[in-house]
Amino acid sequence: MVTSSVLFPRVESLSSSGISSIPKEYIRPQEELNNIGNVFEEVEKDEGPQVPTIDLMEIESEDKIVQEKCREKLVKAAKDWGVMHLVNHGIPDDLIDRVRKAGQAFFDLPIEEKEKHANDQASGNVQGYGSKLANNASGQLEWEDYFFHLIFPEDKRDLSVWPKTPNDYTKVTSEYARLLRSLASKILSVLSLGLGLEEGRLEKEVGGMEELLLQMKINYYPRCPQPELALGVEAHTDISALTFILHNMVPGLQLFYEGKWVTAKCVPNSIIMHIGDTIEILSNGKYKSILHRGLVNKEKVRISWAVFCEPPKEKIILKPLTELVTEAEPPLFPPRTFAKHIEHKLFRKTQDSLIPRKAD
Repeated sequence: MVTSSVLFPRVESLSSSGISSIPKEYIRPQEELNNIGNVFEEVEKDEGPQVPTIDLMEIESEDKIVQEKCREKLVKAAKDWGVMHLVNHGIPDDLIDRVRKAGQAFFDLPIEEKEKHANDQASGNVQGYGSKLANNASGQLEWEDYFFHLIFPEDKRDLSVWPKTPNDYTKVTSEYARLLRSLASKILSVLSLGLGLEEGRLEKEVGGMEELLLQMKINYYPRCPQPELALGVEAHTDISALTFILHNMVPGLQLFYEGKWVTAKCVPNSIIMHIGDTIEILSNGKYKSILHRGLVNKEKVRISWAVFCEPPKEKIILKPLTELVTEAEPPLFPPRTFAKHIEHKLFRKTQDSLIPRKAD
């Protein structure tokens, strides 16, 4: 059985080995190096655009005017940015703390213990502990290890791959998944209304309660001796409908907005939410799936908990909704299953890596 660790050591091993320079596979191309800065300096910058913060407390206000204003802010953020900090989201702070502690406890285990949960990417088994394999012609690697698993619906989970340590991992992650699924429904309702559709329309289009899958990826970004040369996650858009992200209050997320990389602030007790490709396609581009990436640093380990809300791979054809297509606004995306959309993105990425790069 071939696991990713056979081909390259875990990034955590590299980080703790005391190396002063990173292997060449982790060094980004020159045009990317031109704009990788020190994340702690970047996050302090107050000039320029900032990721919007949406207070969800008002979204169920009995005052219809207050409620409508909150919905308008969320819809505007989804159209302008495609990413936002959600505060007063309804998920208890103590549960979020326990989710963080559980994930941290798993990554605090010795690597040989974590390897017992290793995935087998070569055979298509992506759930479990892993590191990115080079999947493009340039052989590029990212400075992260991760743990990936499906967390909702409960009947589709494979608890055999879930961490056994700490012993409350399954309990807290399952409770978080249930509450996050409810939050996803609330957001999808607002986004539907923002397009002039019936409240439940987007929820139905992405699979509903039975079929929308919540996949959690705990990203572990070890300290990096040369953070100016590496990325934790390379620039990409999410394929999901929505993505919800927790982190350990160490900055790293950057968004490509109006031609520049903007570093997200660490907003206490917030959940970061991205609009993914799926909603961008259904909305015919009205909602944005924003390009983003993750920086690393020398001083602090960064951990993030990303939950991707994904439609079923084959059951639904993703295409702009007919109500949103007119002669003036023709469809921007061809019809594809979710599986075909993933294939298309991977193919395009491979093609891009074969084209000789030009400096900006």
